[in-house]
Amino acid sequence: MFDVWKNVLAEIEQLISREKFITYLQKTTLESIEDGHIKIGVPNVFMSTNVRRLFDKNIREALKNNNIEVVDTEYIIVNTTNKVKKSREVDISKPEKKTFDTKKISNTPIYSTISTGLQPDYTFDTFVVGSNNDLAFSVAKRICEEPGGKYNPFFLYGKSGLGKTHLVQAIGNELLKKNPKLKILYTPVNHFYDDFINSIRKNQQDFFKKKYGNLDVLIIDDFQLITGKEKSQEEFFNLFNDMHLSNRQIIITSDRLPSEIKTVDPRLASRLTQTGAYDIQLPSFEDRCAILSAKAELNHVNIEREAIEYIAENVKTNIRDLGAEYDKLLAYADLRGVTPLEIINSGYSNPSTSVARHNTVTPKKIIDKTAKFYSMETSVMLSKSRVSNIKNARQVAMYLMQRELGLSTTKIARELGMKDHTTIMNGLDRIESSMKMDFKLREEINQIREKIYE
Repeated sequence: MFDVWKNVLAEIEQLISREKFITYLQKTTLESIEDGHIKIGVPNVFMSTNVRRLFDKNIREALKNNNIEVVDTEYIIVNTTNKVKKSREVDISKPEKKTFDTKKISNTPIYSTISTGLQPDYTFDTFVVGSNNDLAFSVAKRICEEPGGKYNPFFLYGKSGLGKTHLVQAIGNELLKKNPKLKILYTPVNHFYDDFINSIRKNQQDFFKKKYGNLDVLIIDDFQLITGKEKSQEEFFNLFNDMHLSNRQIIITSDRLPSEIKTVDPRLASRLTQTGAYDIQLPSFEDRCAILSAKAELNHVNIEREAIEYIAENVKTNIRDLGAEYDKLLAYADLRGVTPLEIINSGYSNPSTSVARHNTVTPKKIIDKTAKFYSMETSVMLSKSRVSNIKNARQVAMYLMQRELGLSTTKIARELGMKDHTTIMNGLDRIESSMKMDFKLREEINQIREKIYE
């Protein structure tokens, strides 16, 4: 059975990108085959929805190619992860220099232990992987395989409430699981600033340097808040250089690119993104449904599919707002002793303020906002012109109509005045492919998305 699944995975790996294979399929297993009923093991509830949605067809075909009869497929949770039950601590003794060898970390403390700042519940198993974050997730997993290597530093950016903190803390927790002796610190940038100021005020610069200078992994959150703090920037720049030269991992989150943060030293901005910048985007309708379904399953909550789709359709700001609306609907249902769907059908009209606002989004609004963003008339963008900037704007509008409204390629073609929906498919493929490495394009799309929800 192991050889069969090995062959299945090898076949699918040839059809999809390496990043998607690592993210979704590498840890899957074939649990049983009985009269055509196939049980496939996945690491957690969050992955089960995505693996089925994205790769069930490929899996069925690959199984048949290996002479396995397929009546139906079931994705079951096979999770052997041992969750950490108490707060983590790490000593701040001096690590080995020049190489990130996790087997040679010194275990002799110089000072007492300090908290890592990591939340035990923030793990890869509880992170919802979707089309909005799968590239960032793949890089995060690679870092755990080779800390201090190809993706050092790792710069992750995106708007508030999309899961940046969860993902970077998951890296820290995974590295600690592999080697509990690692010296890892997660800290918001304002805490770094406070530590620096207090070390000067209390004449404790030596302790500050030991705390930060001897880390194996430093995770800085909300880097955009370093604006205007020149001395802290200088101290961080020196720390960054020291860690980078000794191949120790640096992980940074921000709500924007370093180049867009006022008063940040251009040298530092350049160094932070030298291995690329990776963003987490707003989740699509399918992603939002997967997030809510996984949350319900994890908490053993019965909620109708129609209720999940109602919330996913109406809350498009971020994961935090999505969860808040979900909790509110469940609370109403519990108070009245009915199901969430019954609440909705009875005239539920008190969702979060974001819901009513997002119901105003239409294909026309997306088209108009996209054209305006690229400084062109709507009629020009909708023309048959093949000029590169006009074609790009048109394809961005296609992408946003699919992602934000869930329109089919046929409906998108109709909105753009096109007859051939294959042109839409090609345009969508081009945008999705370009966004993987074109940080400017990703940022443009994020800015347009914000404008259509104003």
